[in-house]
Amino acid sequence: MAMIATWLNIAENCVVQALQQAAEKLDCANGEVVLDFVSVRRIDSNALRAMEGFASQAEKKAVKVVLRGVNVDVYKVLKLVKLAPRFSFLSCDGDLGPVKLESSHAQPSTK
Repeated sequence: MAMIATWLNIAENCVVQALQQAAEKLDCANGEVVLDFVSVRRIDSNALRAMEGFASQAEKKAVKVVLRGVNVDVYKVLKLVKLAPRFSFLSCDGDLGPVKLESSHAQPSTK
C-alpha cells in the first residue's frame, strides 16, 4: 500500500495556529506529514514551542515530520535550539519542485 503524506502550508504570521491545526490531523497522517515552510522567513519563541510540542505529538503517533522549504535562518534557529534532529528537511528549487531530502539523522560536522 502506497503511503500518501499529509501536506500543509504554513504562513509566517500564523505558525502556531497552523501547527495546532496540523496536530489535529496527525491521526490520519498515514505515517508522514509535510509542512511547507516556504513562506516562513523568521520564527519566534512561541512558534518554537509549538514546533517542539508538534514534534512530540508526532513522535508519539509514529508520524514522520518533513519540513519543506525551510530557509537558512530558520534552519539555524532550529539547529541552535536542538529541534532540527526531530525533523526531516525537504528543500526546493523554485518551480522545479523538491530536489533534496536531508535525513533528520545527519551527523554533525567536526570542525
